[in-house]
Amino acid sequence: MLTVEQVIATNKANVETLLGLTNKAFAGVEKLVELNLAASKAVLADVASQTESALTVKDAQELLTLQSSLLQPLAEKTAAYSRNVYNIATGTSAEFSKAVEAQAAEGQQKLMSLVESTSQNAPAGSESAVAFMKGAVAAATNAFESVQKSVKQASELLESNFNAVAANAVNTAKTVAKKR
Repeated sequence: MLTVEQVIATNKANVETLLGLTNKAFAGVEKLVELNLAASKAVLADVASQTESALTVKDAQELLTLQSSLLQPLAEKTAAYSRNVYNIATGTSAEFSKAVEAQAAEGQQKLMSLVESTSQNAPAGSESAVAFMKGAVAAATNAFESVQKSVKQASELLESNFNAVAANAVNTAKTVAKKR
């Protein structure tokens, strides 16, 4: 049976976890805002520089050369920006996952303790019900671990695909720039 102190301690731990996750979410948003400010400043500086360069162009060939010279750096900057956004998102997500995994592990441990305590105090003849409960808890634990493993594998595949697409975009921009 749960005591008042145990309920209060559980509620306190849940509030602390919620506050910790809220702080992590705000930290992620703060990183995105800083990244966007830095990207905006860089774009403004690039636009100013490119405008100055465009104003000094004397003929169509020079304009084409200028245009192709701008394509590759733009693709690289876009890929770098996307990579940074992705890293911020995955970092924040990883922190959330760690917190959820820790909470789940703690919950599973408490549930197993409750099952053990119940089984020790169970009346005679209820062994099959206790065994069924233990089996159900073990099955739920295994299912949760399988889902966690699948999510991690999917995240790794997504990251690999993202990196491949970003590298391909930069390489395509380089090829296009060289052809001009």
